[in-house]
Amino acid sequence: EQNVSIIDFLKANVKSVDGCWLFQTDIKINVYKHTAYFLDNIKINSVLFSNVYVNNVNFDGRIPKNLKELYIINSEWIGFKRLLEIDSKTVTLKNYKISDEQWNLFFKIWIEMKTHVNLEYLELDYRNIEQFRALVLHDIPHEVVDLGVKRVLNISFNDTQEVTGGIDIRRIDGKTATFFDHYTGFSMSVH
Repeated sequence: EQNVSIIDFLKANVKSVDGCWLFQTDIKINVYKHTAYFLDNIKINSVLFSNVYVNNVNFDGRIPKNLKELYIINSEWIGFKRLLEIDSKTVTLKNYKISDEQWNLFFKIWIEMKTHVNLEYLELDYRNIEQFRALVLHDIPHEVVDLGVKRVLNISFNDTQEVTGGIDIRRIDGKTATFFDHYTGFSMSVH
């Protein structure tokens, strides 16, 4: 119960923070109220890393806007509507409950530049990239890039990675998103 008083102390003494890492050690305790209170009261400027177990699909915490990096490890509470509200250059979602049909709609909306216009990198823990292609990209124009083609793409942490092959989709402004295998699932890099 000391969480609220700690948050109130921070709010009174700190105007904003550049980076914030939220962790939870005892997953049996549902901390969704304190997490929402924190997100609603502390301004985060650049990086939010959340590894808390929110056991409430109606969680109403505010995800900060204009982040450089957003990592939500236990993102079961991120539904399609919340996904569209995220405004971050780098987004990593793990353990989400967004369906294949919703991802399909998300990428169609992204192509039309109606959401996530500033997105540069997306990392998902999806089953595998070929299954993703068949179930999510089935009616979206895309190009399978030959495995012999090597490119250096931007990834998280302002880092780059050499990628062979991949799947490309193009946005209406000419930007390309490349999906490629990643050690925890697969990623999308916008270039």
